[in-house]
Amino acid sequence: MDENIMLELYMESPFTMPSSFIKNYVQLGLSDQQMIVLMHIRQFAQEGNYFPTPTDLQQRMTIDQDQCAKILKELLKKGFLGIEEKQDADGRLSEAFSLQPLYEKVILYINHQSVGKEKFSKQQEEGELFRRFEEEFSRPLSPMEVEMISMWLDQDKHEPKMVEAALREAVVSSKLNFRYIDRILYDWKRNGIKSLQQAREHGERIRHHQQAKRAETTIPDTEKQQKLRHPQYNWLKN
Repeated sequence: MDENIMLELYMESPFTMPSSFIKNYVQLGLSDQQMIVLMHIRQFAQEGNYFPTPTDLQQRMTIDQDQCAKILKELLKKGFLGIEEKQDADGRLSEAFSLQPLYEKVILYINHQSVGKEKFSKQQEEGELFRRFEEEFSRPLSPMEVEMISMWLDQDKHEPKMVEAALREAVVSSKLNFRYIDRILYDWKRNGIKSLQQAREHGERIRHHQQAKRAETTIPDTEKQQKLRHPQYNWLKN
């Protein structure tokens, strides 16, 4: 092969298209032929031809001109392809194919998939929370207990990790009951506690305060002890 031809091939601009289109076009409802036509439209645009005709497309495909025209109509009808006006450097207007509708559909699909995964992940997390409660209580939960956990999650908007942290706090405090867990969550919400770190620090402060208070009540008063050991008695009087 002539070296000049090879040089031109290497210097030619490569075909580019987001990989997310290739990965998801089937889920979007596009056929293989429709996707190939869109790819050719993209390539023509990179070459400077923004409105390729069915004849232009047919020359690069194994299907005839009529089939190319049919696919173009389908893509326009389904909203995968648009037509817009394009102005050249001289101010002349001309029609051009736009792949923006395709981009928008792909973005919507990916966002929808992301939301679906997050929802599934949250359902798994909540299911694990219910199992954690049953493990700590060593029995199946009653309907009322299940409803209370659901209320913490849905109405009070507590994260599953925070409800589980309140459960652990109740276990550590040897007060494993739903009323005590509810008091913990209420206290956290009132004090604006939203993370596990904040909950740990808050719990440590409370325990430190309780220990100090118990110490004050259990240490006898020195003067009172002295009074009990040495009652006031006037020895000189005798």
